[in-house]
Amino acid sequence: MKNHIFKTYNFNQIKMKKSTILLAVTVALTSNVAMAKISAEDAAKLGKELTPMGAVQAANKDGSIPEWTGGITKAPAGYNVGDHHLDPYPNDKIKYSISAKNVQEYKDLLTPGQIKLFETYPETFRMNVYQTRRSASFPEHVYKAVKVNSTRAELVEEGNGIKNAAVGIPFPIPENGLEAIWNHIVRYRGEAIVREGGQTAPTASGDFTYVGFDEQLLLPYDVEGTTPAELEKTNVLFKFKQKVTEPARLAGTALLVHETMDQIKTPRQAWTYNTGQRRVRRAPNVAYDAPGSASDGLRLTDDFDMYNGAPNRYNWTLKGKQELLIPYNDYRLHSDKVKYEDIIQPGHINPDLVRYEKHRVWVVEANLKENTRHIYKKRVFYIDEDSWQVAISDIYDDRDELYRVAVAHGLNYYEVPTQWSTLEVYHDFQSRRYIAMGLDNEAKMYDFSVKLKDDDFTPSALRREGRR
Repeated sequence: MKNHIFKTYNFNQIKMKKSTILLAVTVALTSNVAMAKISAEDAAKLGKELTPMGAVQAANKDGSIPEWTGGITKAPAGYNVGDHHLDPYPNDKIKYSISAKNVQEYKDLLTPGQIKLFETYPETFRMNVYQTRRSASFPEHVYKAVKVNSTRAELVEEGNGIKNAAVGIPFPIPENGLEAIWNHIVRYRGEAIVREGGQTAPTASGDFTYVGFDEQLLLPYDVEGTTPAELEKTNVLFKFKQKVTEPARLAGTALLVHETMDQIKTPRQAWTYNTGQRRVRRAPNVAYDAPGSASDGLRLTDDFDMYNGAPNRYNWTLKGKQELLIPYNDYRLHSDKVKYEDIIQPGHINPDLVRYEKHRVWVVEANLKENTRHIYKKRVFYIDEDSWQVAISDIYDDRDELYRVAVAHGLNYYEVPTQWSTLEVYHDFQSRRYIAMGLDNEAKMYDFSVKLKDDDFTPSALRREGRR
């Protein structure tokens, strides 16, 4: 890549009116990333013109996206912690449906990848659109942390890590694409989580084998009261452990990952346990475009959670905001009244179980650097402004053709609270297959109250986990 190449977008100044926000960002498409922090004046807009997470608080011009008024602040009646999450909007009706016959009427609200789904499955793919509910919410201490982070957080050299941030997102008013994607990577999901669930990669005819996982996630970055100094000392963003529980031929295979805040100082550390060898091995290849666990080649390692890991193989550009139809409040898809066989269909998941809403999203484009390899040449991420969850990812191959589209079906886990995906679906247009990851309808619900410790995330612990 040539040095000193700059691309300028007219979103530097923030000017607020009732329903609009204009942002201007100068983005350097070089190895050097600007380290500027936002001013105290801009930080003061958080919780006023902007939500505490940096989204536009006001409704859009025609009111189809309402004002954010705090999101979900309490669980609906009848919910008990440990239950699958009840739909807080059970009486909402479909406003309109999009099919291959009328998709052109709505193309301005869809990504190229979404439009491609209509073209690929014209007879069966459909989007049911509901009233927009800006349900995303987070604990008050997270909002406070975001405001503090906003005037001190920085990208480390070349943007491959962050510093001077803790608990909340570091860049609520992002100045470039790297800051925006880091917001997604470190968004708040609680302090520790244990979850069951699994994935399946159905054949073109819809036949599938369920692959079950037990997963544990420890998030030192998100522990209330954690300081940037403490995080800098350990350099650990999160620790993740995964064990395959079924089918029998894969059961016991296990993975351990230590993700770092500064990936220049210490790259990601990973280990695997193989049941055949009964050994724990270092796994430096658990990154970038290595195939995802038991994914049948339909998902890469850095696809997990819609995007994870070091961003150093791409040039990142913040393109601005747009209004988009994305999956949101997908409580029907999450329900324990639904079976996996109800969800999995040929070509795509059951469209009757999916709820789409119009939301504002940040658009971030990642282009592969010269002299760097990755299966994906370009990725375009559409990031929900209220939660910093990547909702859609359009993925292009080295011929600049749409290769895949990834879709995150999100909802508010209101016992935390946090906005997070319940299911991620990765569609491969070349094979006309997909993988659905995060199936939990027939599993125990996530436990956000669990107390995990560092000793649970060592190579020895991985060996014990694999043998059980």
